[in-house]
Amino acid sequence: MKQISIDEDFIRLDNLLKFQNVVSSGGHAKFVIQNGEVKVDGEICTMRGKKLRKGNTVEYEEYSFIIV
Repeated sequence: MKQISIDEDFIRLDNLLKFQNVVSSGGHAKFVIQNGEVKVDGEICTMRGKKLRKGNTVEYEEYSFIIV
């Protein structure tokens, strides 16, 4: 599980996927999130604007992240 350090209070789910180069674009991020392919804290999340804070985990395909 890769640790993602953030300086702000939160990062949006779609932005996390884009910045980590897990998806190719914002449109691709929107598609995989709304398609139910992404889990936040072990549960499917279809909200692309979901605010992720320290301690949250994200899983998509073979990728997994924890916000620190």
